[in-house]
Amino acid sequence: MVAAVNADLFVGAVVDRIQDVLYKRVHNFKRQQLAVLTRAVVLYARHQKAVQRSIIALVCVGLIDRLRRVVKLAKSKRQPNKDANDTGPRRGAQLDKQFFENMRRLVAIVIPGLLSKEFGMLVAHTVLLVVRTFLSVAVAALDGQIVSSLVRLRGREFLLGIAKWMGMAVPATLTNSLLGYVQTMLAIRFRQNLTEHVHTKYLANNTYYSVGNLDDRIKNADQLIAVDVAKFANSLAEIYSNLAKPTLDAFVYNVQLARSLGVESLFGIMVIIQMSMGMLRVLAPPFGQLVAQEQRLEGDFYFAHSRLIEHAEEIALYRGHEAEKRTITRRYMRLVRHVNRIFRLNVFYGMLEDFIVKYFWGAAGLVACAAPVFAERLPGAQKAVAVLQGENILGDRTRDFITNRRLLLSGSDALGRMMYSYREIVELAGYAERVTDLLTVLDDVSAGNFVKTRVGKSAEKNLESGDEPDIIAQRGQVVESTDDVEFIDVPIVSPNGDVLVKQLSFHVKPGRHLLIVGPNGCGKSSMFRILGGLWPVYGGTLRKPSMSQIFYIPQRPYLPIGTLRDQIIYPDTAEDMERKGVSDASLQAILGVVQLGSVVEREGGWDAVKPWRDALSGGDKQRIAMARLFYHRPQYAIMDECTSAVSMDVEKIMYTHATQLGITLLTVSHRQSLWQYHNWILQYDGQGGYMFSELDPERRIALMEEKQEIEQELSLIRDMEARLNELEAQVL
Repeated sequence: MVAAVNADLFVGAVVDRIQDVLYKRVHNFKRQQLAVLTRAVVLYARHQKAVQRSIIALVCVGLIDRLRRVVKLAKSKRQPNKDANDTGPRRGAQLDKQFFENMRRLVAIVIPGLLSKEFGMLVAHTVLLVVRTFLSVAVAALDGQIVSSLVRLRGREFLLGIAKWMGMAVPATLTNSLLGYVQTMLAIRFRQNLTEHVHTKYLANNTYYSVGNLDDRIKNADQLIAVDVAKFANSLAEIYSNLAKPTLDAFVYNVQLARSLGVESLFGIMVIIQMSMGMLRVLAPPFGQLVAQEQRLEGDFYFAHSRLIEHAEEIALYRGHEAEKRTITRRYMRLVRHVNRIFRLNVFYGMLEDFIVKYFWGAAGLVACAAPVFAERLPGAQKAVAVLQGENILGDRTRDFITNRRLLLSGSDALGRMMYSYREIVELAGYAERVTDLLTVLDDVSAGNFVKTRVGKSAEKNLESGDEPDIIAQRGQVVESTDDVEFIDVPIVSPNGDVLVKQLSFHVKPGRHLLIVGPNGCGKSSMFRILGGLWPVYGGTLRKPSMSQIFYIPQRPYLPIGTLRDQIIYPDTAEDMERKGVSDASLQAILGVVQLGSVVEREGGWDAVKPWRDALSGGDKQRIAMARLFYHRPQYAIMDECTSAVSMDVEKIMYTHATQLGITLLTVSHRQSLWQYHNWILQYDGQGGYMFSELDPERRIALMEEKQEIEQELSLIRDMEARLNELEAQVL
């Protein structure tokens, strides 16, 4: 029993001895660590200037290297692209040299110069941003003073701080309101300048026609002009504020923090921030490509509805609503799937971004703020702190911590907005790419460079031709004449590349009224489109007067938005009509010629505004188009089945009056009643051939009647032969 007790005592003594030894060693280790940390702090204090200069030099080297990369990128984007002739689509909007080239081109449009109103608004916006930043710094310092006075229980200082706080609220709120106003006005000015620039290109030289009919790169120019231009303008105005303000805030706040915490602490925080920003850039989804694709899908969906509205009557007659519903639903679901994909990507990226910006950076800032306070507990610093009063050191600690914490939180928020602006920048890249593509296509089309997908027979012939020159890429000559129209070996080619007539030659002088006949698809309307300048001349020589002397009247006339007077004088305005010396009475006389004199009183006068497309019947529309011809009185009139909805007696009156006015007629019609108003004929055979000769209406009518009689007799003979064969078979 005694032995057992002695054994327990021995074990207890050994354990106590081991614990004592371990405690001494751990305590010695802590003292050694503290001594090393103290020596490091003392060493740093002795060489603080050198350390700060080294850090500043390292930062400068980093900035110079980044500036060198930016300059190199700027030089590389000015170099010509080796694949400049490549018309294939890019992979999507990216922050590459093409983005900077797009932005350089668009910014030069929205901000015309240094003396422009837009640049002045941009300068005012920048000044307001600077004022707002310095107000934020002053508010942060005042916040620290208010909390310090509260900790020190100094009521007078606290109330004075509250009064200063309320005083700063007036300029701060005014600055915020002015910033919002200037940003909105900038977006409006940007959109106005860009829209006017696009309209100048789009509504000149029949570009609006060529974009949709001769080129396949843009299918929804209306959506690009009305929607994408506005989105780009708003995004550009917002990105300046969302990028310039955080950048300025981060710079000013970092300067203030460098004075309070030291350059070293700030450098450590910036290293952490740069590493986390790099990780976010690596993990960020391709938002630019996604936005550009979303806009394309939106355009396809919009285009499907536009086609439904445009062809509503034909679709209803064919009862094709189910087929159109399938098409629209398919495009809509494609858009929905793409948008859902963007939302799913935003869930992960938004979570990661919020964690890093709000919590990780905030924790790093709190550590940096607390470091000076805990550094006072080092042995070397306690002696210096001991001489200070407890109340003062507590208030100063509170003031410095609150001020630094507010500056760090504001700086973290500024850096967070810079991170968020990365997503906005790539979205801006998507809008910029689509708007730049629109401008590029408009420039190409204005220069006569078209990109058309070859399908059908044209595509097969293009593959078979091999190295032979493509007729679509060739161009003929267009010579402006005084008063005649002449085609000299001009091929009639559709934009798809289908050759309808290899070489067409004919000559029309004033007074030579030309009748054009032939089967459908032989090239009648195509020839008119070439003559009207809608299609390019793919070869030969075309002589024609100026377009002001050639007037085109289609089967379905166009009625613009405006008054009844505007329907007659289109495309002139009321001021143009007055300069020509034409009055409303003259217009009334013209309407009397086309047997439409009562329409003015019936529709409510010359200044009545209605949806004329629905208010007038088909025959009235064609009479309005003829009245428009008599108002302008050109040298040549292209009449494309333009009297198919009027009676023959009214048609006779209109054609007779046109010839009396000295208008040379180029008519496409199958009515024999119109032959008497023409003395030349251009007849297509539908196989690529044609015949151009004088026309004797009476003789041609007689020949046609004789031809019809013979055809009827032949049909009777064939019927009799068939009946004879049946009878012979029955008899045998």
